[in-house]
Amino acid sequence: MNYFSLREFIDRLESENELIRIQEQVSPILEIAEITDRVSKQPGGGKALLFENVEGSSMPVLINAFGSKKRMNAALGVYDVEEIAKRIERYLKIPPPTTLMEKAKLLPMLLQAAQFPPKIIGGSNAPCQEVVHLKNDVNLDQIPILQCWPLDAGRFITLPIVINRSLDRKVKNVGLYRMQIYDSKTTGMHWHIHKDGAHFFHEYRKQNKVMEIAVAIGADPASCYAASAPLPYGIDEFLLAGFIRKRSVPLVKCKTVDLEVPASAEIVLEGYIDPSEMRLEGPFGDHTGYYSQDGDYPVFHLTAITHRKNPIYLTTIVGKPPQEDFYLGRATERIFLPLLRTQLPEIVDMDMPVEGVFHNCVIVSINKRFPMQSRRLMSALWGLGQMSLVKTIITVDATVNVHNYDEVINLLLNKVNFEYDLFFSEGILDVLNHASDNMLYGSKLGVDLTEKVEGEPGFGVNAPSALTDSVPPSTEEVNLSFPELNSYRFLNFNSQRPIMLAALNKTTSNQAKEFIETFFNEPKFSSVNILIVLEGHIDIENDSEVMWKFFNNLDPKRDFYFNKNRLGVDVTQKLKEEGYQQRWPEEIEMSKEIKERVDAKWDSIFKK
Repeated sequence: MNYFSLREFIDRLESENELIRIQEQVSPILEIAEITDRVSKQPGGGKALLFENVEGSSMPVLINAFGSKKRMNAALGVYDVEEIAKRIERYLKIPPPTTLMEKAKLLPMLLQAAQFPPKIIGGSNAPCQEVVHLKNDVNLDQIPILQCWPLDAGRFITLPIVINRSLDRKVKNVGLYRMQIYDSKTTGMHWHIHKDGAHFFHEYRKQNKVMEIAVAIGADPASCYAASAPLPYGIDEFLLAGFIRKRSVPLVKCKTVDLEVPASAEIVLEGYIDPSEMRLEGPFGDHTGYYSQDGDYPVFHLTAITHRKNPIYLTTIVGKPPQEDFYLGRATERIFLPLLRTQLPEIVDMDMPVEGVFHNCVIVSINKRFPMQSRRLMSALWGLGQMSLVKTIITVDATVNVHNYDEVINLLLNKVNFEYDLFFSEGILDVLNHASDNMLYGSKLGVDLTEKVEGEPGFGVNAPSALTDSVPPSTEEVNLSFPELNSYRFLNFNSQRPIMLAALNKTTSNQAKEFIETFFNEPKFSSVNILIVLEGHIDIENDSEVMWKFFNNLDPKRDFYFNKNRLGVDVTQKLKEEGYQQRWPEEIEMSKEIKERVDAKWDSIFKK
């Protein structure tokens, strides 16, 4: 099923028991976020939530709408997003027709493709313009925009479809860029330096020209997804939405700017950016599970707000994974895999673990045919679009299931050779990466777990065995030797590379490095092959939290310490005295007051 509007999708969710309507009054300031965070971390992502009684506004709030595999499939009108990937692959593999008969066979597919481009409709038929507010009537306060986390700089629009054009108006950009509310008529426009929106903005800035912007909130699900997709430069996101929907996205011209927006959207914001005006934006609790740093960003001035007669405000929250954005990201992983294969045909499959928050870890299986092919693949991925932001790439053979993490970890702990299988590089990193000493760039790690082929370094060399019998050190030995540890845990002592996780109460610079050196120099701890040092407050019994910390805090070249055939990894917070140049961000945590407030009304919110 495909949807003309968000409302049709809501009806679908309700009919399949995927939506909970909440009549209890809730606040858009932190309360909705706390409720949603708890629900989104339930098995499978919980339910979509429609808050119908929000303090300070008559608009309902829809959240976690795409926050499960089932709802993401439903949003894109398929039983499985792999169906979309297969359709894309079918188009990519069309051979050039050479005969009249082949051209005739190709015609139906070409006709189907011709239906995808967005279509402009008359304004009188646009639901998104049933109500129009201009000039003094423009007021963002009527919208129940959320403050998600206690240290956020304010309220943020978190799921906006932001539309703009290049300076020569030849290229359209549609993206998701958060928008901090400054007052009733202005917001921030937070586009990262690597995004097309930022590229267009700098074009306007060079010419000192005003940049027109339109923002659609609550469009049809395919358009919402397409705005988040990492399309190549110059490809219209509404074209992708039309491809997914199997029908064109109807657009309508805005009232005060020369741009077009989805006609079925719930709310539309129109306005402009003056490139000479910048303003402090942030901090904001981001999808990494940390607060992103504040910085100067463009200011969006509203000239109009249009909306349906009874609009629904679609929003989302991001924070410590898993959250709703994981399911959007998983869809992208599957849908764009065929496009990745057009440039790197040896790729078989790919997985982005939720703990890697999209850009910190990717596992790739390949059909390996020649020496150093894995390293070539890693280097190629680090030069491709958003894959260039990935910090850690793990390659495995085609027979390995990249989605089976137990299988990958077993391979890692029993086959990895530190001398031949680890590949360090440097390059650009996501602006949200806080681990590297410098912003926007740092070291990267490739882990090659594929079988070595003849002529390749490491061919015929077995993975090193554990140094001694794999028996964990005694609790008494660890406690007496290292009282600075808050907790520790031993893992995989039936493997070639047993692990110890250590939660260190770090109080001085280089303390973790010194701990690793001392630990490896003690013969009584020789059965531990890999030592991972984490921050003292981490729950080391929670595998997901440990992996999330590992991928977030790791700068591979800096944090890996080799001791003969053993490895220590320091993923503690770094200090300026250790050469760290950024500001280490705060972890996202809801306030005790809000937690208690939500506890008190939980049963009435979710009436049995």
